[in-house]
Amino acid sequence: MAAATADGHGGRRRLRVFFLPFFARGHLIPMTDLACLMAAASTDAVEVEATMAVTPANAAAIAATVAGNAAVRVVCYPFPDVGLARGVECLGAAAAHDAWRVYRAVDLSRPAHESLLRHHRPDAIVADVPFWWATGVAAELGVPRLTFNPVGVFPQLAMNNLVAVRPDIVRGGADGPPVTVPGMPGGREITIPVSELPDFLVQDDHLSMSWDRIKASQLAGFGVVVNTFAALEAPYCDEFSRVDARRAYFVGPVSQPSRAAAAAVRRGGDGDVDCLRWLSTKPSQSVVYVCFGSWAHFSVTQTRELALGLEASNQPFLWVIRSDSGDGGGERWEPEGWERRMEGRGMVVRGWAPQLAVLAHPSVGAFVSHCGWNSVLEAAAAGVPALTWPLVFEQFINERLVTEVAAFGARVWEDGGGKRGVRAREAETVPAGVIARAVAGFMAGGGGRRERAAAMATALAESARVAVGENGSSWRDIRRLIQDLTDATASQP
Repeated sequence: MAAATADGHGGRRRLRVFFLPFFARGHLIPMTDLACLMAAASTDAVEVEATMAVTPANAAAIAATVAGNAAVRVVCYPFPDVGLARGVECLGAAAAHDAWRVYRAVDLSRPAHESLLRHHRPDAIVADVPFWWATGVAAELGVPRLTFNPVGVFPQLAMNNLVAVRPDIVRGGADGPPVTVPGMPGGREITIPVSELPDFLVQDDHLSMSWDRIKASQLAGFGVVVNTFAALEAPYCDEFSRVDARRAYFVGPVSQPSRAAAAAVRRGGDGDVDCLRWLSTKPSQSVVYVCFGSWAHFSVTQTRELALGLEASNQPFLWVIRSDSGDGGGERWEPEGWERRMEGRGMVVRGWAPQLAVLAHPSVGAFVSHCGWNSVLEAAAAGVPALTWPLVFEQFINERLVTEVAAFGARVWEDGGGKRGVRAREAETVPAGVIARAVAGFMAGGGGRRERAAAMATALAESARVAVGENGSSWRDIRRLIQDLTDATASQP
């Protein structure tokens, strides 16, 4: 094993850590935050030197986050040729029908990763979940490999336990009965319709074929780093530590320390700062923030229904929409005259918005979210109650945490709507009327739902602040991680 090196200044040890993120902003951005956190946690005894290994377009997405941080470096390797346009190197930039090409790029990136790691010979490797081969390379180099999982422990445990009953789910087919997740701690029963289960649990795909290999690699590695905090997911963190990792480190929210910094506005890309000025013209907690992340695609029809629903809700709103939305064979999503009617009451951001800064703004009173893990965590850390509208992969599982377990949100579908589903063919369009009732009712405090959710969100925000503060649970886990890696390398030649 290559020992961490001393730099000659009072015997301070240098710990060189390489980070390998998956090709999606929801993975890339929090892993970059983690690299910055580890570098910032350097001590008089140990200096952490973090290196992000990314492709060129993904390097551009994190440039603002690492700018001026001498302890965080970036090395680039070419994005594999999988037939995507130049500069398209992540799920959010690829068209829906090209998503499979991004997953193909995962497999084809293995030689580049192996070459980089053998050349640089870092003291430790933090690799994203799909890159199972990093465990073998780490063993060859004699260094620790950690898995970084940007998804919380609640959905991870749920998916692990559902894999055990996957044969029954597959046999039951799309019309099978709802599935109760077996073996979840805490005494709460979690039941999910088959239509809301991730693809790999229902049919064969890239993940179902590699799941066992990925899990074996994770368990064989040094440990797992998760972007969560203990107060959000107890007792699930205890169970995860017992069954899914040799060592578990709960270090989130990794974005929390930078919330108040100017850099937060440019985290993940050049966001629209005009929306922050617009928010400042609105009363406290009056604005509904609407964002479905950088991955999922809405149809033109659904986008139009959402526009009409926001209009009919009579609530101020800030809506972030993909820059490529509305190209439905020349068909536009904007209802005739809609933008004129919404002038002053609603703002649409096309592309990337500074979500941390938006959620921290006092004018924001609710977050209509797809329940991607980063959004769940950022809403909780900001103390903003959520209206949930999950779309893909584990987001329907995350929704159960938001609405049933941590209880800081409510479903858009609470009072009816179309059939929900991960697979587009199984889901129905949610009509404008349902959206309007859900948004208006939640903001008006109908039935006390928003008040209860807001109270829980406020408590979670305080817990998140304590977790990342000095001697908090996440603060301690970052330092325990660095100490464990230092100990693992200190005795080696």
